[in-house]
Amino acid sequence: MEIPYYPGCTLNTKAKGFDNSARASARELGLELVELEEWNCCGATFPLLVDNMLDLAGPAQVLISARQAGQRLAVACSTCYNVLKRTNRVIREDEDSREKLNFFLDADYGGDLEVLDLLQILRDEIGFDNVKEAVKKPLSGLKVAAYYGCMVLRPPAEVAYDDPENPHALDDLITALGAEAVDYSHQGECCGAYLAVKSAEVTAEMSFTILASAQRSGAELVVANCPLCQFNLDRMQKTMGSRHTGFQPIPVLYFTQLLGIALGLDSEGFELDRHYVDPRSLLEGANLI
Repeated sequence: MEIPYYPGCTLNTKAKGFDNSARASARELGLELVELEEWNCCGATFPLLVDNMLDLAGPAQVLISARQAGQRLAVACSTCYNVLKRTNRVIREDEDSREKLNFFLDADYGGDLEVLDLLQILRDEIGFDNVKEAVKKPLSGLKVAAYYGCMVLRPPAEVAYDDPENPHALDDLITALGAEAVDYSHQGECCGAYLAVKSAEVTAEMSFTILASAQRSGAELVVANCPLCQFNLDRMQKTMGSRHTGFQPIPVLYFTQLLGIALGLDSEGFELDRHYVDPRSLLEGANLI
């Protein structure tokens, strides 16, 4: 099965481990992610003022290109998913915005593309039972905390494909891979996101609250579906250690990296060595790499 795929800027640069593991894992499961021939930045944030057509033009152009490639679009980065999904909704439901964007971009697009998060495709189309059957290296004994963040949960009416108050898609995937999904109270809390640009200390505290909650519940590894979330949770741990006595670093992986490892794929291209908290000793100790 093939589906048009939008990698986005971060997965094409800083988060190549996310992109490489996503493509390889999907291929192993019978899904070919076919990168759009032409794509641009989605804008990284959905504009608060949707009447500013210039802010919507970038993601709208991505949608137009994707619709030319097919009727559906797969997105691995949850931030890109959020922006594209919400922009698509504006185009589909707001006639005035649709007309202005089509005029500006010289297009005739009505918002009929289906924007899908990769985890959503794994759950609904491949099926976690089939994922479980494809596992070659079960993650037995590994205690993993799923971190959902904001972008696939909020605003619920526009983007959520899971229960926004009690999400479980990532937990179900973790279980399918043979690991223990750790239940903790901060799965959907904000990591601080772009506040890191203005105040790294605020983001560090917000991220610490998430990781500390996961560790108190027994997690030894965290998985994320957003490159910004992964960056904040991973990189900020040095600051957390200097401010919170007794804090122990915990690896933060993309869920596709863990998926690829469980499927028995060569993790050489997953860029595990580029994480600020190196996960390799933990994975080697579990005989996974």
